[in-house]
Amino acid sequence: MIALEDIEAARRVIAGRLHRTPVVGSTYLGGLVGATLVFKLEMFQKTGSFKPRGVLNNMHHLTPEERERGVISLSAGNHAQALAYAASASGITSTIVMPASAVQSKVDATKAYGGEVVLTDDDLMETMLSVQRERGLTLVHPFDHPMTIAGTGTLGLEVMEDVPDADVVVVGIGGGGLISGVAAAVKSKRPQAKVIGVEPEGAPGMTLSLQQGSPAHLDSLDTVADGLAAPFVGEHNLAHVQEYVDDVVLVTDDEIVSAMGLILERCKVVAEPAASSTLAALLSGKVRVAKGSTVVCVLSGGNIDAERLAALLPKR
Repeated sequence: MIALEDIEAARRVIAGRLHRTPVVGSTYLGGLVGATLVFKLEMFQKTGSFKPRGVLNNMHHLTPEERERGVISLSAGNHAQALAYAASASGITSTIVMPASAVQSKVDATKAYGGEVVLTDDDLMETMLSVQRERGLTLVHPFDHPMTIAGTGTLGLEVMEDVPDADVVVVGIGGGGLISGVAAAVKSKRPQAKVIGVEPEGAPGMTLSLQQGSPAHLDSLDTVADGLAAPFVGEHNLAHVQEYVDDVVLVTDDEIVSAMGLILERCKVVAEPAASSTLAALLSGKVRVAKGSTVVCVLSGGNIDAERLAALLPKR
C-alpha cells in the first residue's frame, strides 16, 4: 500500500517533466446532476492521458542495467504511448505488446514516440512475458506496481489542491492504477470525501474482483471504452480499492457516448470514451450526489481520432 509520502516523492520525480493539467467547471452539466461539477482535464497531459505520471515514476527507479536492456509492457494504447515517450526521452528502448484490435491512431502514436509495437491476437500477458524472456527486458507495469500507483496519485494531489472542498471524486477503472493512486491521495487529504470508481458493463474487472475477493481475469471484453478494457485487475490495485474506494458502478456504452458528446458540446474538449465514463455515471444516476455538493470528474485522456469520434457521436 502506498502512502502520502510515496505520492509526494513521485511528484518530485516528475516535477518539470509533465504538465499540471487544469480543472474547469460546467454550470450546465452541474445543473443536470444538482452539484458543483468540476472536470480534471488530463487529456492535456503529455501523450494525451494520465499515463506518463506512473511511467516516469516507475522508470526513475530502474537500475542502470535495466535501462541498458530496455523496457517492455502491454497496453491497449495510452500506456503504450506514455512508455514509448518516456523511454525515448531517457534514451531507453521500449517494446509494447498491444492487441491486434487496438485503435490504429494509438498504435501509430506509440511508434511515432519511438516504441516498438508487437501486435497479437493471443493473450496479451502471455505474449508480453514471452517477448520479455526472449529479450531480457524490464517490465514497466501499466497499473499493478507501487511506483505506478504513486505516480498516478500525483493527479489526486492536484485535485485536492485545486478543489480542496471536493465531496465526491469520480474516476474510471481499467486495471485500477489510476483510481488506486487518486483514492490514496484524496483520502489522505480529505478523508470524508467519497471516491467512486466507474467501469463499463463490458469490462467489469474490478466489480468482479470485489465480489470474489481476488483479482479477476476477463475472458472477453466488449466496450467502446478501450482505455478501460483491461483483461485483468492488479493485486495492488484491488487492495487499494478495497481500502480507499467507497463504491464502484457500471455504465453502458450508450451512456458513455452520450456523456462524451455533452463534454464536447458544453466544455469544448474532446474526452475519449474511458474518460467520459465518469460523467456518464453521474448523468445516468448510477452515482447519486447530494444537492449542492462539489463533485470532481477525472477526464483521464483524450486519445481518440477524428474518424472514430465522428462514428461514435450521434448525428444531429
